[in-house]
Amino acid sequence: MDVITHYSDQHHRTSVMALWEAVFGYETAHNSPGLAIDKKLAVNDELFFVALAGNEVVGTVLAGYDGHRGWLYSVAVHPAFRRKGLGARLVQHAEAALTERGCMKINLQIVSTNASVEAFYQSLGYVTEPRISMGKRIESNIEAP
Repeated sequence: MDVITHYSDQHHRTSVMALWEAVFGYETAHNSPGLAIDKKLAVNDELFFVALAGNEVVGTVLAGYDGHRGWLYSVAVHPAFRRKGLGARLVQHAEAALTERGCMKINLQIVSTNASVEAFYQSLGYVTEPRISMGKRIESNIEAP
């Protein structure tokens, strides 16, 4: 049985980086696993969770909360552990942590090349909203690879 717990940099970093590389296949520096982990740890909000099978990291979810809305990021499940409910458990774990903090609404984004995951989130109660997602990279905060 797998367990969901808080991320520990000392024990989980290498495994999380390998999982994210395998699942997400990063192409841009602002999404590099090491940088993403470092930036999340700097916030120190206790909203970075990993799923473990023994000592192996087999899933992740990052959550964020700004006092108004919550966000889910980096929901990843190792291919060998998919379709067994682990992704749902990770999302529900993050939702519970955000709810405890008073969060009123949780948002997430799906990249257009991964639209097939939309049904997964719909099964958990998420709906597609009429929004335009915009972003701006702050290059001075992105370390060169």
